[in-house]
Amino acid sequence: MDNNRILLRPWLESDAEALYKYASDPEVGPRAGWPPHKSVEESLEIIRTVFREATNTWAIVWKETGEPIGAMGYGPSCECNLPAREGEPLIGYWVGRPYWNQGICTEALRMMINHIRQTTDIKSLISGHFIDNPASGRVMEKCGFIPTGETVVDPSQGRDTPIRVLRLEL
Repeated sequence: MDNNRILLRPWLESDAEALYKYASDPEVGPRAGWPPHKSVEESLEIIRTVFREATNTWAIVWKETGEPIGAMGYGPSCECNLPAREGEPLIGYWVGRPYWNQGICTEALRMMINHIRQTTDIKSLISGHFIDNPASGRVMEKCGFIPTGETVVDPSQGRDTPIRVLRLEL
C-alpha cells in the first residue's frame, strides 16, 4: 500500500536500527502506551515477535529515503480496557518525532482503512488515545472515527492517564 510520500509494508529484520532510532525516543512510545526501546536488539526482538505475530502490522516507510519511520496496524483488541465489540479490531499507529504534525499518520490510517474495506468484512474499528495526546485523536477524527463518549483508564498501558475512545463504522 502506498501513496506519494509513504508506503506500508511488512517489517523486516533489517529495519531494527531504524525502529530503534525512533522507538527509543522517550516522547514516542509512552504516547502510544509502550515503553521506549532500550537497544537495537530489543527492537529486533519486537520485529521478530510482536510485529511478526501481528500479521496486520506494517512499517510506515518514508518513500524518499526508504526508511521505516513508524508503525500502523490493527488486530484483536489488546488486553486493555477499551470497550470493543465482538470481533472488533483495535487500531494503533505511531511515527517518529521528526515526522510529527505532517499528516503522515492520517495518510497511513486512511490507507489502512481502505485496505480493510477492500480485503475484509470487518464492520467497525475501535481505538483510543491518551487525553494528553490530542493529536492522535485528531488523526482518528480526520479518518472518520467518532468519539463514543467513553473514557477508560488502563494502567496496563504503562500509565493511568485516561484514554478517550473512538470508533469507526465501516
